[in-house]
Amino acid sequence: MHSEKESPPNESLKGFDVIDIIKSELEEACPGAVSCGDAVVLAARESVISVGGPFYPLKTGRRDGLTSFAEDTTFELPQDDLSKFIETFSSKGFDEREAVSLLGAHSTGNIHCKFFINRLYNFSGTNSSDPSMDSEFLSLLRSKCNTGQASLMSPASKSLSPSQLISTSPSPSSIIHELSSSLVEEPAMKMDYEGPGESFGTLYYRSLLQGRGILYVDQQLTAGEETKTWVQAYASDVSLFHKDFGLTMMKLSNLGVQTSPMGQIRKECHKVS
Repeated sequence: MHSEKESPPNESLKGFDVIDIIKSELEEACPGAVSCGDAVVLAARESVISVGGPFYPLKTGRRDGLTSFAEDTTFELPQDDLSKFIETFSSKGFDEREAVSLLGAHSTGNIHCKFFINRLYNFSGTNSSDPSMDSEFLSLLRSKCNTGQASLMSPASKSLSPSQLISTSPSPSSIIHELSSSLVEEPAMKMDYEGPGESFGTLYYRSLLQGRGILYVDQQLTAGEETKTWVQAYASDVSLFHKDFGLTMMKLSNLGVQTSPMGQIRKECHKVS
């Protein structure tokens, strides 16, 4: 039986060691007071701030789960298809505006080539590239991810959503930090491929309007009438995006939370106490 950390969407995540250090210091100062869940969401917020994102208030008092199953990380993950993507978020109480703002977390970090290489060479089985991609951007991506790396593409990559790079923890930091699970680092592309933008979210939404979304699910945001409206709004007003992102992250952080007497406060985050 495999745990959540061992599931395919989470295999490339890093940062667990940082959470372990934070938790160790918390236990030394206030034993049994702060859960791993609280540590994760608070650390996530600080990571957003560190890359130019907004501060947003968070409630604490979460409890940690008593079980951890790999299959829980792939249940109801948003897919590439825009209508299904919207439907998945809607089932959790998020409207299209909120869904578009959450994907703004893709403003930074790295994404392995295997998760989008089909867009470059064999989009939807056409043996060609995704026609929605800007031609210069396509050349840039191909220079980073050549055909010799096609073997890296997982069998499910055609339908694999970039949201599957996001852990089930409600945090953007888990969106952002990934590391190859193999001994040889897999080729990857920086989400902020032109370097840090003016602010968190600035480059991401402008890039989508130019056909320069790395991930198909991101680029699909420009295919829907309402979702494109919000892409345009955030591209022209980063302060609006920061406001909406903060509010939506607050909402996401309260989704499915366990509080006392449910669950427990783990002494070590990688195992049940």
